[in-house]
Amino acid sequence: MPRTGTSFPISIGWIASLARPYLRGYRVRAERGDQLRGYWFLVPPPGGSRARRSVASVPSPALGFFVGYLLAPDEYGFLAAEPPASLVFAFVEPLGGSLHGKLVGHPESLVRKTAEYIRWLTHRPPRFAFYPGELPALVRHHSMREWPPAKYEHYSRNFFIETLALLVRSGLVRRLLTESPPASKTNARRPRKGTRSR
Repeated sequence: MPRTGTSFPISIGWIASLARPYLRGYRVRAERGDQLRGYWFLVPPPGGSRARRSVASVPSPALGFFVGYLLAPDEYGFLAAEPPASLVFAFVEPLGGSLHGKLVGHPESLVRKTAEYIRWLTHRPPRFAFYPGELPALVRHHSMREWPPAKYEHYSRNFFIETLALLVRSGLVRRLLTESPPASKTNARRPRKGTRSR
């Protein structure tokens, strides 16, 4: 399948302002990669440290949401999505770490229990899916292939609003903010691609 990352026909700048009212308290980081295009909404570290972390640094706990587009399946092939796709997911990293175990992996974890509840809230497709061993732990996506390109932004706005409203209603948006990653000398950055638990 050809990559669509370099020729994606719409801008992403509006996504941050659309999502902010739903994801109040989260820090925003742009993602303009070949696979994902959109914004990471990250739970800030305790104390609101503003120091920047090197992208090459060893991953430390980060959690939050991604709102945007899947442009190529590559590392996200397990989603069985047909890019380009509108995409929203909750994540906790690093996979297999103690915070991930607590919030995603444990049988009574917050994200697992939210997945059960939000599936009940979502009355029509696309439904949320739970992937405890992947970066997108709780994810909802919708292929844009059947949409006319002129309507990409309009239809994806509707999808993002509906999905974010469901995440707010489920309580996950509020509850993740109470699970701040440990303070460190560096600030949370966008999650690392390709980090999977074994």
